[in-house]
Amino acid sequence: MSISPALARKIDLRLLPYLFLLYVVAYLDRVNVSFAAHGLSQSLGFTSSVFGLGAGMFFAGYVLCEVPSNLILRRVGARLWIARIMVTWGIMACFMALVHTAWSFYALRFLLGVAEAGFLPGIIYYLTLWYPAKRQAHAVALFMAATPVAGIVGAPLSGLLLGMHGAWGLEGWRWMFVLEGLPAVLLGFSVLRLLPNAPADAPWLAQEEREALAGELGQEPKQERGSLRAVLGALLRDGRVWTLSVAYFALCVGMYGLVMWMPTIIGEILGPGAGPMHVGLLSAIPYLGGVLGMVLVGGHSDRTGERRWHTAGPLFVSAAGFLLSVAPLGQWLGEDLGPWWSLGCFTVSTVGLWGMLGPFWTIPTGFLTGAAAAGGVALINSIGNAGGFVGPTLVGLVRDATGSHRWGFLFIAATMALGGWCILRVTRER
Repeated sequence: MSISPALARKIDLRLLPYLFLLYVVAYLDRVNVSFAAHGLSQSLGFTSSVFGLGAGMFFAGYVLCEVPSNLILRRVGARLWIARIMVTWGIMACFMALVHTAWSFYALRFLLGVAEAGFLPGIIYYLTLWYPAKRQAHAVALFMAATPVAGIVGAPLSGLLLGMHGAWGLEGWRWMFVLEGLPAVLLGFSVLRLLPNAPADAPWLAQEEREALAGELGQEPKQERGSLRAVLGALLRDGRVWTLSVAYFALCVGMYGLVMWMPTIIGEILGPGAGPMHVGLLSAIPYLGGVLGMVLVGGHSDRTGERRWHTAGPLFVSAAGFLLSVAPLGQWLGEDLGPWWSLGCFTVSTVGLWGMLGPFWTIPTGFLTGAAAAGGVALINSIGNAGGFVGPTLVGLVRDATGSHRWGFLFIAATMALGGWCILRVTRER
């Protein structure tokens, strides 16, 4: 039994644009610190190592609280818990304007991660309540296209807000944190009104539509039940969960190693005369590749039903982009290529980084259900996001030690190739 195309479109239009907007705001608050790097250096004297560690500290808090948060969401319902997540993360994002020392930077980034923990895996689990496995990659890809769109919109927006430097005696980066954090608080309260916990609670579905959707979802594997300890114990003994966690770790090393440092690298290539708006506009270009990769790879994966190479292949493509970005092409050609060679390589990397996300999340939800799905998605995301700590921190340390990001990006390329191998291994075992 399958639902009608009209009902499928209705669900898409009711859920995905709103969830998309929520994630745009979430992702922007997570990565807008990348545009504050120059201001933090100028105002507070932060070195590359301090900035890299602070950027990565978000993921320390995020990793610690991810699994408990997602299991609480399943117990209390998506509407209440996602509203809580958004309001608290918005408040912490605004508090980033209070940074005045390296330790306050580390602490506030850590608390921002604690506040946001559970949002992404919670939404992915939430989508499994509305979409059968055959359409989940489509839904996840459209939802997660919010992250590159956040870059497309947020990069020039952040550059514009940095231009408020001096207004009311405040640095531009402080204005940026406050004005980009407030929308999360406001949207958090809207969740209480607009987001139903499940299809049975949706006032915009007729009874026959609820029954049709329940019939389609009823063909999926039955949900597993068990205590929290039993569920976590089973997940920790499942080698597939650990292998997927390593693959997602590799993705996060690459994604955040790139996005946290991309504005700084582009600004250095442009030279001291480049303003924040110019850097922001150029930084938006690679995110366009991310949108393209998500839509094309996710859509093709759903049409063919193939997940293995649609997940591993983009990781290999992204690794190639990192390798090419440190190739001295300008020296070989005897020309100054400006930022364009780097931007092209970064775009290749983002095509792969975001292209694999939709197919990837169908793999764990294909063999985990119920509480195991909620906990498993959170566990994979939690362990994997440790890569978000490693990537920015490593690049910062390498920059201070060598004066260049080259060796950091070479490490990232090797890590992402390892992630692709892990995907091929786990999908072969299924």
